[in-house]
Amino acid sequence: MWRSLCTALALFGTFIGSAFAQDAVRRSECLAMASAPPRAEPVAFRRLAASAPEVAITYAGHSTYFIDTPAGVRIATDYSGAYQIGRLPDVVTMNRAHGTHYTLFPDSRIPHVLHGWGEDGKPAQIATRVGDVFVRNITTDIRRYFGDDFGGAMIRDGNSIFIFEVAGLCIGHLGHLHHKLDDSHFAAIGRLDIVMVPIDGTYTMSLEGMSDITRRLRASVVLPMHRFATPLSDFMRRIGQQFEIDQRGERTLRISRDTLPGTPTVIILEGV
Repeated sequence: MWRSLCTALALFGTFIGSAFAQDAVRRSECLAMASAPPRAEPVAFRRLAASAPEVAITYAGHSTYFIDTPAGVRIATDYSGAYQIGRLPDVVTMNRAHGTHYTLFPDSRIPHVLHGWGEDGKPAQIATRVGDVFVRNITTDIRRYFGDDFGGAMIRDGNSIFIFEVAGLCIGHLGHLHHKLDDSHFAAIGRLDIVMVPIDGTYTMSLEGMSDITRRLRASVVLPMHRFATPLSDFMRRIGQQFEIDQRGERTLRISRDTLPGTPTVIILEGV
């Protein structure tokens, strides 16, 4: 386990800076769990153990999901203010692909505004705890947009993959991902139980590239976003038969560590 953790730290450190990497690894349960061997647990013990607390994940639209934690922390991903359900979030994450993924003028009552891009050419470095959730990021590059041209030059570290660690779950949001991930990215991500994946096939990545990433992440639950451009059947055909599909008639998923599906599953929530 220690050797695996050191390897992850080394890859992570070369990717985003050693001091920040060491702090993120030290504070992250998901990175530690990714390095640990599977642990057998007697069935009798599982039955006696208290049930794990639930997290509620609500699809608001586009690439915005609301995550409500057991302690009452509310998070909104790729927050622009356009998709609002219920009360204001306590934490918002943003990416600057275009105006549907961020706002420079969020409601002043939102206490934690986390930008997925840095200032002065430096990458964003986020590793913070709010209530019962630990939030961290892994930066990726992003295309520069010129009007309707989506093939502009790349901006280094302009996008962030955000990881939310809460209630024993590792939840990832890939943001506006524009390129393949290498080993250092996967090492920095660590284990994911739930991953939010853009499936537009054009504005972010090709369906083939996004499908490869989804398969390698091996999350128990895949929540598609950017659903406006691609038939779901195209995405499902590419990620392979090892993924099941679960079409829901509601927009909120309530899930815990104990209720993760045994087979990797794409869950489609109501939304736009």
